[in-house]
Amino acid sequence: MFLSPQNRPAAYFLRPSALCSWCRRALTSTAVVYSGHNRWSKIKHEKGAADKKKTAERNFFAKNLTLYSKLYGTNPELNAQLAKTIVEAKKSGMPKANIELAIARGQGRSSTGEKLETAMLELLGPGSVAVIIETECDNKQRAIKDLKLIAKRHSATVTPTTFLFTRLGRTILTLPDGCDFDAVFMQAVEAGAEDAEQDDEGNVVIWTQPNATHQVAQSLSAALQADIITSDIIWKPSEDTVKLQDQGVATQLAEFLSAVRDNDDVQAIYANVEQGEISNDVWSSIEDSLD
Repeated sequence: MFLSPQNRPAAYFLRPSALCSWCRRALTSTAVVYSGHNRWSKIKHEKGAADKKKTAERNFFAKNLTLYSKLYGTNPELNAQLAKTIVEAKKSGMPKANIELAIARGQGRSSTGEKLETAMLELLGPGSVAVIIETECDNKQRAIKDLKLIAKRHSATVTPTTFLFTRLGRTILTLPDGCDFDAVFMQAVEAGAEDAEQDDEGNVVIWTQPNATHQVAQSLSAALQADIITSDIIWKPSEDTVKLQDQGVATQLAEFLSAVRDNDDVQAIYANVEQGEISNDVWSSIEDSLD
């Protein structure tokens, strides 16, 4: 059909290239959704969860390697608990360099033999939660600088917080089969402990003065034929704790603590926080980062 110039559409007079461009705009006004998008999101989520689990597992082994090195020495042939943990760490895929570093830390030295320095950073994290971070490295100025940058990114403020904690020794032992807790309690007190209790998993938690921590741990371990799960000098929160009620704030705190935990120089993190009206998943994430 012939169209007069007056009846022809405006697109009729466009050059071919311009016409194609005009057509493309007309035909692509709706965004394209690719079928693989949801699958990739799921893969990323699962990979992130797996990486987080692997990191937590390696942190656990590193802590035990350091502990057993400190308590019983660095020779696996004379230190059965250290030898067992080395085997388990290797099976989990923990790099040899990380294993050697953890063992050296138990002797207060780096993997190259240099003496390590300790440093502490006090701050208020998201939700005004008091946090204490302990580090051990060969350059404490650098370590503190790195942690301050992390704090700044997560809206945390460097300020004194130790007055909200008490310095105590804490040892956790397995309770041997057939052992009565009351009898263990009396043995703990006689060995120099100030208090003892059972945790949710049935293990025995021994509280001591800081300078008696490792001596009491070794004495009770030998007397009870019990394995030492942990033995540390910690900052225990006082009764004035922060109960998390806001899910968003709790998530921010979890992300901040996770970022701090990922720093290789960090040895321990303490916070005066407890679960309020927040999800168990977020609370578990917070707990996983704390000592």
